[in-house]
Amino acid sequence: MVLSTVILISSSGDLFPQEAFAQEYRIGAQDVLEITVIGFDDLNKRYRVSENGTISLPYLGDIEVMGHTKATLEKKLADLLKDNYLKDPQVTIVIVEFQSKKVYLIGAVSSPGPYDILGRLTLLKLIAQAGGLDADAGDEIIVMRQLPEGKKTSIKISVEDLIMKGDPELDIPLQPEDVVSIPVDKTILIYVTGQVIMPGALEVKESNIPTLLRAIAQAGGFSERASKGGVIIKRKDSSGKETRIKVNVNDIIKGKKRDVQLQENDVIIVSEKLF
Repeated sequence: MVLSTVILISSSGDLFPQEAFAQEYRIGAQDVLEITVIGFDDLNKRYRVSENGTISLPYLGDIEVMGHTKATLEKKLADLLKDNYLKDPQVTIVIVEFQSKKVYLIGAVSSPGPYDILGRLTLLKLIAQAGGLDADAGDEIIVMRQLPEGKKTSIKISVEDLIMKGDPELDIPLQPEDVVSIPVDKTILIYVTGQVIMPGALEVKESNIPTLLRAIAQAGGFSERASKGGVIIKRKDSSGKETRIKVNVNDIIKGKKRDVQLQENDVIIVSEKLF
């Protein structure tokens, strides 16, 4: 599993530390801010940003906060308090909810759509909120991200490493306007009939369609009465026209010919030996 080289790694090894994200984040409508001012308890509480981008503070009234970062708003409030109330105000702001920003989830999940970033939203939390992956989900998650100056990047993450193996480094915090895509890898059918141990339909992923030898192996292998020299592949093209491909599997086994890549809905017929 390889992550894009644009990912930033902190000295502690954490991907996209939330603290760094909060420093750069620009406050928007419906975000929740927790304000603490040492020596001014009347201000110390949580405030939800209004739709017009303001919060209403005791003594200071309505303050425009939309578009500010955490640091610039701390300075703005400190300057206002210094002018009127405190000699050396110490202002701390924590962005408790990033409700003004969304991420977008598409693809093979139970409930795709936009999701609010409320606090720290990681990839696994988003997938859980969406009801989990569908059965036809592929083996890769793609996070498409907007970079400064209009540039874009994509981060590819292995489903097996993230969910099955539980690699915590892959459970990355999401950023506003991220698009998380979980491509569909649908299940298709290959049919194996005739002289094999377990004839029938093989359910395989579209990204992992077997070759002829692999399909026969998945069907349990040849029976004792199988004719390896007379295997037929029945295949239909997009117009519905059927073709029959005769294959001598002995030549493939001996390395004289390449194995045959199968296609969706191929029918493999293994005939019986003639004695």
